[in-house]
Amino acid sequence: MSMIELDQVSFSYGGRQVVNQVTLVVPKGKHVGIVGESGCGKSTLLKLLSGLYVPTEGTIKVAGETESARISKAVSIVMQTPQLLPMTILENITLGREYSKEWIDHVVSLSCLDQWIASLEDGLDTYLGDRANELSGGQAQRIAIARAVCKNSEVILLDEPTSALDHETEKSVLEALRRAAEGKTVIHVTHQRSHLEAYDSVYQMREGKLYE
Repeated sequence: MSMIELDQVSFSYGGRQVVNQVTLVVPKGKHVGIVGESGCGKSTLLKLLSGLYVPTEGTIKVAGETESARISKAVSIVMQTPQLLPMTILENITLGREYSKEWIDHVVSLSCLDQWIASLEDGLDTYLGDRANELSGGQAQRIAIARAVCKNSEVILLDEPTSALDHETEKSVLEALRRAAEGKTVIHVTHQRSHLEAYDSVYQMREGKLYE
């Protein structure tokens, strides 16, 4: 069963073709990496897969959905720079949705947040607000991972999720991502091929085209 299908997908912006005739099929549960230099089109491709952009040409099907608005609800995405809100840690993870305590505890553990949250006086009820600026890059990114895990989408999209982190923090975040991605269909775009060693397939993107 295919979870992601792209058929001759192109996308143009400002008169320039950023993604050029990309065809890709990803079976359910497979992990696919896409490497390439900055400006090659890989982040734009991920935005197409997340429903944020609509292709200029071609068709996209993700988790059985073909409309961009429905695709965006069917996927989870972890970006390079996490967007945290002036809310509690719990609210940043759930985004206002209701979940059982058991599920939240599972999400927190899976995202490698449990020890840090246990050390906070207010735990999950810690209000970030201006304190969001005081979080380490790893803490902020693990909250973003927890948000993606909590949504429990079948498809997880990763856009350079560790590029702004130091080496030690990068290792811990990659471990959180590995645990979060088990059993899911994953597309991970990065410029570091070493992050994709355990992936099922790795593609190279150059000038908007995808190469095996």
